[in-house]
Amino acid sequence: MSEQSAQPEYRIEDLAHHSGATVRTIRAYQDRGLLPRPERRGRSNVYGDAHLARLRQIADLLDRGYTLASIKELLEAWDTGRGLGGVLGLVAEVHGPWTDEEADRISREELDARFGGTPDEAAILEAVELGVLERLPGREGEEYLVPSPQELAVAAELYAAGVPLAAITGHLRELRDQVEHIASRFLEFTTEYVFARYLEHRPPTDTDAAEAATMVRRLRPLAQQTVDAELARAMRLLATRHLQLHLAPEAPAVKDDEPRPVTLPAGTIRAVQGLVGPEGVAAFVAAATEREVHKRTLDALSVNRPIGGEVTQST
Repeated sequence: MSEQSAQPEYRIEDLAHHSGATVRTIRAYQDRGLLPRPERRGRSNVYGDAHLARLRQIADLLDRGYTLASIKELLEAWDTGRGLGGVLGLVAEVHGPWTDEEADRISREELDARFGGTPDEAAILEAVELGVLERLPGREGEEYLVPSPQELAVAAELYAAGVPLAAITGHLRELRDQVEHIASRFLEFTTEYVFARYLEHRPPTDTDAAEAATMVRRLRPLAQQTVDAELARAMRLLATRHLQLHLAPEAPAVKDDEPRPVTLPAGTIRAVQGLVGPEGVAAFVAAATEREVHKRTLDALSVNRPIGGEVTQST
């Protein structure tokens, strides 16, 4: 860095050190137009604080899930005077926490104690895969980050009540798929009726982005409040029916030819709809089930086939 200049100046190696990017990455950003060209001083390239700030903006947007192509659109809009402050504010608002719950840490010893006292490496790996636990650098196998202590507490209570860990994780996977579908529908709904007017420009103007960020803050709690209310209503209704069924002197007889409801994961339903359309879901599921039953019947017959007048059976 030059000590004679009023503004800091960097060689590309210095810029890489201060920004956390590699020299190769910086050059790639220049080639793609994401980073302004440096000033040429004799045989050297000189970078300034504007380059450092731009690299930090790119890194922040990448961390938030933006692609380099979309980042380039945002930065080009900023360079042409349309402003980026509102857009970055909107990005920060959407990327911020959607719950008041705070992450916590738990030691491996405490974790084992809460789930039976016996170490279970397979269960730990599955919890990490699901995001219920996160590894901490330098603390591998000793301590974990818990993004949602409430979720871990629910799992511990279910386990203490006698529910196997495999059943808990299987239920969580199914529940997560269904909740993501609800979240997707809520976003589609609010985008159509609320946010479309703020996002008609690509990228949105500084003013529109700032107004959209304000609207996100207003609407943020609505999805959870609605789901909480509807879940409470459904649990009250279905739990009452469930209890009445189990308290009845005799379970009502079900005719063999009477249709029976079956719960399928939302992801399965969407996949089938993509293949045959909404009107063909029931017929497709019925046909697939019948084919599986026939296949297993044939497999059983082939295993128990007669050989030399005798019947061999699997053990």
